[in-house]
Amino acid sequence: MKRTVLGIEGTAWNLSAAIVNENDVIAEVTHTYVPPIGGIHPREAAQHHAKFASYVIEKVLEEAEKKGVSLSLIAGVAFSQGPGLGACLRTVATAARALSLSLGVPLIGVNHCLAHIEVGRWKTPARDPVTLYVSGANSQVLAYNMGKYRVFGETLDIGLGNALDKFARSAGLTHPGGPKIEELARKSKNYIPMPYVVKGMDLSFSGLATAATDALTKASLEDVCYSFQETAFSMVVEVTERALAHTGKKEVLLAGGVGANMRLREMLKIMCEERGASFYVPEKRFMGDNGAMIAYLGLLMLNSGNILSIENSHVNPNFRPDSVKVTWINEDELKGDT
Repeated sequence: MKRTVLGIEGTAWNLSAAIVNENDVIAEVTHTYVPPIGGIHPREAAQHHAKFASYVIEKVLEEAEKKGVSLSLIAGVAFSQGPGLGACLRTVATAARALSLSLGVPLIGVNHCLAHIEVGRWKTPARDPVTLYVSGANSQVLAYNMGKYRVFGETLDIGLGNALDKFARSAGLTHPGGPKIEELARKSKNYIPMPYVVKGMDLSFSGLATAATDALTKASLEDVCYSFQETAFSMVVEVTERALAHTGKKEVLLAGGVGANMRLREMLKIMCEERGASFYVPEKRFMGDNGAMIAYLGLLMLNSGNILSIENSHVNPNFRPDSVKVTWINEDELKGDT
């Protein structure tokens, strides 16, 4: 029987638990916090996670049992250690610690950003890609080099997803704003000039969100949505292309919830075709925050001996992906793939 790991994700609004082995997701259960108005309220999201943590864990164990994976076969418990909302992270970490102690299995603290990359490498043919990771709070371009995932460019203020949501709220659109902006953008081809802010390899989105809000006084919502998307996506594609040229890699992986946007995918695909690079996107269920990605990276870390003591399992809301020593990648195998 292959090793299995139970992973719990709860960095923001998605509470998700999953059990995986090296081949596939055995079971996954998600319960999402939906704010009554506006964006995510950290305290309310944490209260939601505390209320439903036992439910999602019990449910995922039941689903796994139906597929022949009993409690006794779980070899480790992984949790999202950061980055994320502190109150949410603490709630999920408490559940993971309790489960690890009750089952008598190792505890694994997973970097949420790296989990997005590794689930993409697992569920696509990508082996050594430059990754564009765009979510609510995070926007980074990363690639593996000499034992760590290096950040080649990132947002200097807010993440692309949060910028989209910020503008959506000002336009009277409900949360999450990204899908609604995408839908409205399809109805326009009229570009309104917007602030294009790329500073070296880094990005800034807060001024763009403010400019888009201001533009609503003199342009249609459809035109502003279209212009916002075209500008923001051009910025992240530019930085991704530069990282591709700098590293000499031949693959691009798109990760994170904003990656569900079809226009962003189209722009990245065009860039990759022009550069002779392969472009990969995992299926939609692995793009947003999910328990499977936490469980899978937890499995990789467990197999490489990268586990935590309870005493050292504190959460880190500002947990940077480039601070993690990557113990699960065999560099000789990577070189063989390229």
